[in-house]
Amino acid sequence: MGMVFCRGCGKEIHESAPLCPHCGARQGLARTGKSKVVAGVLALLVGTFGVHRFYLGQWWGIFYILFCWTLIPWIASFIEGIVFLCTDDATWEEKYGRG
Repeated sequence: MGMVFCRGCGKEIHESAPLCPHCGARQGLARTGKSKVVAGVLALLVGTFGVHRFYLGQWWGIFYILFCWTLIPWIASFIEGIVFLCTDDATWEEKYGRG
């Protein structure tokens, strides 16, 4: 009773376990970090200025501001916005979910 299968390795674990004791995979998709939809929309709308990178807590968004007069940040942020929106939830949570 109260047992489920791990999302990573498939072994049986207790349903309340946040991490698998066998492989360490995160269980559940607790929304503790940044939203991929917000990051994607920011990248598409105002990504030229690096707003999406600042939202994700990445200081190097400053380079987007420094080069905003070129098309490079616009192209990069457009591609990043599409990638953010197409990334599956588990991968996003692993990369940006820890706040």
